[in-house]
Amino acid sequence: MHALARSDLRRLRDGRRLSTLHAMRFQRYLDQVRDWPKSGRHILAQFDPETIYVYQAYRPSIARFAVEHQQFGGDFSFSRMSWIKPNFLWMMYRAGWATKEGQEHILAVRLRRTFFDELLRLAVPSGFHSRRFATREEWQAAVRSSEVRLQWDPDHNPSGNPVERRAVQLGLRGGALRRFGQQELISVEDITPFVAEQRQHLSKGFAELCTPEERVYFPSDPEAVTTVGIDITTT
Repeated sequence: MHALARSDLRRLRDGRRLSTLHAMRFQRYLDQVRDWPKSGRHILAQFDPETIYVYQAYRPSIARFAVEHQQFGGDFSFSRMSWIKPNFLWMMYRAGWATKEGQEHILAVRLRRTFFDELLRLAVPSGFHSRRFATREEWQAAVRSSEVRLQWDPDHNPSGNPVERRAVQLGLRGGALRRFGQQELISVEDITPFVAEQRQHLSKGFAELCTPEERVYFPSDPEAVTTVGIDITTT
């Protein structure tokens, strides 16, 4: 495990709070990728006994408000579904390492694990699965009433190439989104300077690339494991 380099911390100061970054753990990508499952549906995340990190990408005004107030508001819309991703590299793929329009700022949001597990337990998949629903009509009704949407997509390596392993993202709306944005979060940190620094290390076989330390996450709630279809075995 590697702490964030002092030079990186100096770049990240820039008037921003460092409390979350002090708590985050970083490791060289090549040192940890060998321990990750090669295939299957797994939640890769950084977590401790009480909390877990998820990531989102926003335009500057939303990110600034969230960091300043340590909750979401301002230009953030609570009337639209908002997606959270516990896997850092999945977020980098979606946001183009903070280069896509409207996704120029990457936020690391620290949540209570009890709340994250509750979201998993309540999640309804974006597509029909006969394992959970007897009919498509039953699934469609669940989608309409649920405040949490579940989606498994191909995970990606740092260059954006898909891998066999699946990564999870959760779409939140209604009361679940309100709780996420204003009640259940512990802290919000803009880690865009770190992302920009590491973006320079996407060549030469990722030899110098550092990413947040992530491990396979298993919810404490057995129902949550079953609901989202997490693979128990790792390959």
